[in-house]
Amino acid sequence: MVAEGVDSVPAARVPPRLPRQIWVLCGGSFMIAIGYGIVAPTLPVFVRSFDVGITAAALVISVFALSRLLFAPVSGRIVSRFGELPAYLAGLGVVAVTTGLCAFATAYWQLLALRLVGGIGSTMFTVSALSLLIRLSPATMRGRATSLWATGFLLGNIVGPLVGGGLVAISLRAPFLVYSVVLVLVVGLTGLLLRHRSGNDPAGSPSLPPAQFRDALSHPAYRAALVASFANGWTVFGVRVALVPLLVVEALQQPESWSGVALAVFAAGNAATLVVTGRLTDRIGRRTPILVGLAVASLATGLLGFVTSPSLFLLVSLIAGMGSGMVNPPMNAAVADVIGSGRRSGTVLAGFQMSSDTGAIIGPLLAGALAESFGFPAAFSLTAVIGLIAFASWVRAPETLVRTSHAGEDAVAECAPGERG
Repeated sequence: MVAEGVDSVPAARVPPRLPRQIWVLCGGSFMIAIGYGIVAPTLPVFVRSFDVGITAAALVISVFALSRLLFAPVSGRIVSRFGELPAYLAGLGVVAVTTGLCAFATAYWQLLALRLVGGIGSTMFTVSALSLLIRLSPATMRGRATSLWATGFLLGNIVGPLVGGGLVAISLRAPFLVYSVVLVLVVGLTGLLLRHRSGNDPAGSPSLPPAQFRDALSHPAYRAALVASFANGWTVFGVRVALVPLLVVEALQQPESWSGVALAVFAAGNAATLVVTGRLTDRIGRRTPILVGLAVASLATGLLGFVTSPSLFLLVSLIAGMGSGMVNPPMNAAVADVIGSGRRSGTVLAGFQMSSDTGAIIGPLLAGALAESFGFPAAFSLTAVIGLIAFASWVRAPETLVRTSHAGEDAVAECAPGERG
């Protein structure tokens, strides 16, 4: 039986195609990621040019995440009050301005201040984009929708670091200007294509009450997703961005432009598994792909700190990226299952994002301090332990996508908040 209040979607009624708005969001994520990927390999090296240490360089990464963390609850309320699209466009505008100004920074404190303000815009467009994506995605296609969105971001991260590595040869400041221009283009294009097309959910029920964070927190799968999101923020958005470029230059003795290649290989591993995992998630459920992905990503990430061969480093980066790519689509889909169809979910997604940002704040600082005091192997070993803790949390979590039989047809049941599985 399907519990009261739980969505039930007969297979015969599943839309054959994803809504057009989702494809627009995916295209936007691709362009944003190109710009982000251009800046990622440059930022730690650019910060070090101000004669600061590894920990200080990592702080520039962490302060961006700290800003996202502190502003996330406000972003959730902004989305609920003004809607996803206005919050999305405003957030992108803030990041465009602050990133462009980074190119003209003349002191370390100026970079810190600009990254702090940029984090406010980042959390606005991230929460609003994911809220809109979940609200418009049919229940039986959430894995595919979230994997497509993540694929756009990751493909951009493949192209971006390669372009950024080339721009570094021209100037350490050029990537920031290019990223700013890319974001301005995204604001114009998505604003035009999504205007008047993002107000209704696929079920036609805009009057549903917004999902509440306290209700989602009562679900064990959401709690496990918070732990895994923390580990993801620590590893992917923290340590990978802050320490991999430094490891490449200082431990592997490779040129600065080569760090872009290393980040691009990790992103390629993600892209190789995202689409397949998204479809698999909608067929067999969310929990199994998450467990496999966390195990692979954690072990491979821990190994990175011990590798001394550049070619082997790229291979292990590829495997770590593939493991990470197996985690994101099912984890986002599981959170969407907890939220339910057709509901605005700003506060629930803000909490989910805050968990990731907390990891992105703490990860670079602790791992950076370990790298400075004990070497890169200690930093990446700690990162692997954090991932394995997330694995343990999902071992105890229930499956959120339960297939049942109703009136002779297969149906999809979503676990409601508070349901223990």
